[in-house]
Amino acid sequence: MEKNEIQKRMNEAIRLTAPGQPVRTALDMIIAGHLGALICVGDTENVLAAGNDGFPLNISFTSNRLFELSKMDGAIVIDESLSQILRANFHLNPDPSLATSETGMRHRTAARMSVLTDAIVISVSERRSVVNVYVHGKSYQIQTVSEVMGQVNQLVSTLQTTRSSLDRALLRLTALELDNYVTLADITDIFSSFEILQQAKEELQFCIVKLGSQGKLVRMQLEQLAGSAIENDYNLMIRDYASDSSEENAARIREQFSKMTAQDLTNPHRVAEVLGYDDLDEDAVMTPLGLRTLSQVSVVRDGVAERIVDEYGSLQELLDNIKDNPERLGDFGVNNPTILADSLYRMQGKRGA
Repeated sequence: MEKNEIQKRMNEAIRLTAPGQPVRTALDMIIAGHLGALICVGDTENVLAAGNDGFPLNISFTSNRLFELSKMDGAIVIDESLSQILRANFHLNPDPSLATSETGMRHRTAARMSVLTDAIVISVSERRSVVNVYVHGKSYQIQTVSEVMGQVNQLVSTLQTTRSSLDRALLRLTALELDNYVTLADITDIFSSFEILQQAKEELQFCIVKLGSQGKLVRMQLEQLAGSAIENDYNLMIRDYASDSSEENAARIREQFSKMTAQDLTNPHRVAEVLGYDDLDEDAVMTPLGLRTLSQVSVVRDGVAERIVDEYGSLQELLDNIKDNPERLGDFGVNNPTILADSLYRMQGKRGA
């Protein structure tokens, strides 16, 4: 199974065991009762083929039933949909030659079952009160809500600091764009800040998955600090400065940026290469299309900015031409060309005639 598929499956397992979910309720009761447990969810045909004995149940799944059945030795087998508990006190016999770094008997069995089958395997250590989830040999240790919230607080602080710095940098960039004096060093710093924001966002999204029903407020904070508006700014800025301004190329560039080291992201030459340019030094003047700046003006509706830059070629060419003929902007779908022209003049620190 590919790495992305394994991670997707692991995320499903984490959601399954997140606060507010029936399985998590049972796990919390098992830990509170100082019990151990081995639970297999899904791929029941292969799970049952890897063991024997036990009690056939085929009863409806509930948190309380799962807790009560964990008082017996052996594994508990649950179907993929979490609607039926199929077996209890089930003795699993995975191939002992399957490699695992786990030390405890229950955890070793869980790890091997996750390699042998497509099941989500959950192991609760009676001695250490630790819950591990296994998917295709990969392990994840369930954290308490307070542990996750400690990580959340640090990430939210990082997001707040980075977003504040990024907002100031983007305001400065707009001024530089309107004066036609943006350098490669200027945009390199901003792209680096965008990627710091993205990394913190992805980690916070993972925390939200781990928090389950407790993550609503954190999700709202994330949307406020790194939601669709900042995503749009990032995409438009890439298109403004890339040699190929298509949306498809912008997506490729974002993927490349996400894989770059922190050192490379602060290296103007490396950033220029990803944008599609060779042999640029950090003081090289960069000419933006103007998509991001135009999108800040309310009269520029979706799709209109693209038509404007297709016609004028760059923000500077647009500024030079609308001085004499602002009404021409109406040909590209701007309902109030004069308002757009005046807005750009104000942003540039000038007055419209």
